[in-house]
Amino acid sequence: MSGPWNRRDFTRSALLAPLAAEGKAASALPAGRIGKLTITRLLCGGNLFSGFAHSGDLLYVAGVLKHYFTPEKIMDTLQLCEESGINACILRTDAHIVGVLKRYRKERGGKIQWIAQTYPQAANLRENVQLAIDNGAVGAYAMGGIADTFYKEGRIDLIGEVVAFIRRNGLAAGVGSHSLEVTKASEQRGFQPDFYLKTCNAVGYESQNPAEVAALMKTVQRPWIAFKVLGAGRMKPRDGFDLAFRSGADFINVGMYDFQVREDVALAGEIAAVHARRERPWA
Repeated sequence: MSGPWNRRDFTRSALLAPLAAEGKAASALPAGRIGKLTITRLLCGGNLFSGFAHSGDLLYVAGVLKHYFTPEKIMDTLQLCEESGINACILRTDAHIVGVLKRYRKERGGKIQWIAQTYPQAANLRENVQLAIDNGAVGAYAMGGIADTFYKEGRIDLIGEVVAFIRRNGLAAGVGSHSLEVTKASEQRGFQPDFYLKTCNAVGYESQNPAEVAALMKTVQRPWIAFKVLGAGRMKPRDGFDLAFRSGADFINVGMYDFQVREDVALAGEIAAVHARRERPWA
């Protein structure tokens, strides 16, 4: 999360004013490819929208988030993302988020691409994924925690089935995980996802040592979206973005309040440019 609250004007008119009205051009945020999709290097994450705070012992934060991120505020934030140059988001696949996305498209003409975080169950791999397919997702993957569990239970082939189902329905198919072992197993078993999502931060928050992550991903010939790059607020955006891009991530998924969007867009563009000639080729 970037920028102190007391330096922002939180009024709707200020947050949603077109960038041109401020004498600024829309951000030239760089983009890459996932399958047939063109995706900006910075994606809008959805944990905050759904009240997932990851704030340690601060148990009240989830309630604050749910109060703050009303459907209107979520739409405000998505609109601001689009105006600032972000063209994709990663959001949960549930009735609440699907409803907000429908309203956003209808009421505001929203075009942001939705990569769906889905929740397949061992006994029913398709139902939740189908909800994403039926409601305009351009890509989908099983939540990292689910993939980790399937791996631990010796049922990693279920992830391969999910990937295949997503791809048969014309969406970009991903594999998400907190564990490097899931990525290794996916490569070894030839699941051939269109992209990976993998945690990357320097504070050990649901992730391995960044050097280990970078070493493995250097061997992977597929686009990689890094998430939890700020370690649940334990890292500053500049440090987290830099580490992810330096470690080989092609994209970063970041949960943002509306008043953080423009600053994070500028920062992501700046840091991606610094690493334009890094060792791992960009997707």
